[in-house]
Amino acid sequence: MTTPAEAEPAPETGNVADRVDVVVVGGGLAGLGAALTLGRARRSVLVIDAGHPRNAPAAHSHGYLTRDGTPPLELLRLGRQEIRGYGGRIVEGTVETIERLDDGRFRITTREGTSHEARRVLVTTGLVDQYPHIPGLHERWGRDVVHCPYCFGWEHRDRALAVLGTGPGAATQALMWRQWSQDVVLFRHTAPEPTEEELARLAARGVTVVPGEVAAIEVSDDRVAGVRLASGEVHPREAIVIGPRFTSRHELLDPLGVKVVEHPLGIGRQIEADPNGFTGVPGVWVAGNVFDVTAGVMQSAASGVTAAAALNADLTADDTERALLAR
Repeated sequence: MTTPAEAEPAPETGNVADRVDVVVVGGGLAGLGAALTLGRARRSVLVIDAGHPRNAPAAHSHGYLTRDGTPPLELLRLGRQEIRGYGGRIVEGTVETIERLDDGRFRITTREGTSHEARRVLVTTGLVDQYPHIPGLHERWGRDVVHCPYCFGWEHRDRALAVLGTGPGAATQALMWRQWSQDVVLFRHTAPEPTEEELARLAARGVTVVPGEVAAIEVSDDRVAGVRLASGEVHPREAIVIGPRFTSRHELLDPLGVKVVEHPLGIGRQIEADPNGFTGVPGVWVAGNVFDVTAGVMQSAASGVTAAAALNADLTADDTERALLAR
């Protein structure tokens, strides 16, 4: 299995290394899906990726049709290979600034000192998961501390599950995970007390509610063994379900005037854009989790393809206008 660092070395510093149609910032599935589509559209495309995919801790990706169970880094390797087959380039680097030039193009500068110019930019920088600072939680994240039932539910089916309450959606989350296991315990932790209606629904489905804050996650033999409350009481559990808050990585786009909005479900903040990923700022598109914090691997890849098609249409219109002016 390869690592996400297997990209071309960055060009020499201190000059403009590339002038391309589109620079894609971020080399996850959204960025790679876009780059593949743009390459097949005969557009010059450069992907700049820092090599830190969000799902790297997970052993496998799920729900990606024909590739279910493939390790995340293997999906990236295969995607990169396909993109290079159409003339696309992928370089390792961390983008620090995206600047609009006087002629409407963009200059993308990396921490490594390289500079690239593009007619359009597509940002697919993903999101940051924000979850409680509880001992043992971070170390197990992506393995037996999970959040998405469609990504991890099958792998944790019929196990003793703990749902860690941190917000008003805790009861709904516990009821959802009941689909995968009959042994689900909702630990209230910092979530509001369930309403009478929620308690009735939880009881009807056999979900136990445990009050009190969680102090630590017990781990034994490299696996979750239980939940320890602040009182010292330990409840044996085999996996922990959390409801993190998601924040898109939007900082690069802030100076360009994009709008950041709250997700309709109140679970995080993301960049506002139309269904094609156009931000409303000329020349700037987004795709993947930076645009939809709920998107899984397949949705992210699809949003990259959608954005790429819109980008190509925009570039085609621009090419036509330039040709008319030249006549």
